Amino acid sequence: MITLLTGIMRSLCLISVKPGKVDTVIAFLKKTRKIIKEIMVVTGRADIAVVLQGTIEEINNVVIDFKKIKEIVSTETLIEVEVDMGWSKP
Repeated sequence: MITLLTGIMRSLCLISVKPGKVDTVIAFLKKTRKIIKEIMVVTGRADIAVVLQGTIEEINNVVIDFKKIKEIVSTETLIEVEVDMGWSKP
């Protein structure tokens, strides 16, 4: 069973940017809202990973704001959920 967390939650936003624009986007992200907890330059399909912590509405608003940054090509947001994998049961 998967349960969506309510109240304060965490998410990971993967951001792809235009070539050569990572530093520009990071500088902008550092100036934005307080729900951004960490910014990482990463390898793989994304260029930047951002850890967000706030309500679902706050996370949604920040991701919408990300899409307004012209250097950002795409975003993918991963929302934390609770999953009972049964590992703690005997």
